[in-house]
Amino acid sequence: MNEVLGIDVGGTGIKGAPVSLRTGKLLAERFRLETPQPATPAAVAETIAGVAKHFEWTGPIGVGFPAAIQHGIVRTASNIDQSWIGVDAAGLIAEATGAPKVAIANDADVAGLAELRFGAGKGVKGSVLMITIGTGIGTALFVDGKLVPNMEMGHIEVNGKDGEAWASDAAREREDLKWDKWAGRIDKYLHKIEDLLWPDLIIVGGGVSKKAERFFPKLTIRTPIVPATMLNEAGIVGAALIAR
Repeated sequence: MNEVLGIDVGGTGIKGAPVSLRTGKLLAERFRLETPQPATPAAVAETIAGVAKHFEWTGPIGVGFPAAIQHGIVRTASNIDQSWIGVDAAGLIAEATGAPKVAIANDADVAGLAELRFGAGKGVKGSVLMITIGTGIGTALFVDGKLVPNMEMGHIEVNGKDGEAWASDAAREREDLKWDKWAGRIDKYLHKIEDLLWPDLIIVGGGVSKKAERFFPKLTIRTPIVPATMLNEAGIVGAALIAR
């Protein structure tokens, strides 16, 4: 198996493309559909089937999903509809698409897989933490290249608040924070994370990674930190990798 359809499920869009597992390159221009509202299991599965149909795809599918996933079952729902909890997402998507194989994992985990295999974490030894900052804060921990799944560190308490609610990019936009002010928040969040995990490298993904120059210089953490290099393709490529 050399090609897999990778699908990235987000709060506003569901996007996908066929991926070469050998090179990590997209084999066609990615296709995006709006995330249905409410994002119920049936509606999301139907939308994913729409992405697969666009590519006339009949092979295996990998899906990155905004929740903790355990053996294909959705266990949390902080950024999706609560009706997902307990659902066999892999089975539901396989039924909707007719795919012979569907693999599904946490969206931060799959983005981290892409960065470790093809991006900013390639060849790095030791403990690497991938943090995706956008609507929420997702985290993925790798030890010598092996994933520790479902490290939901976005919700740790910082300044008496949920870290994600206080320091995400959505919080910056919602409160109209200047970059300096927001950098102070994400810096405190990162200090808490590194004191818990002591990573050798932190990779920052999500939309803000394209604006690293606006806040990286203001960070005071001791851990080396770099922006992700896969950018918008990380979720799609990583999703494809889990279906290997």
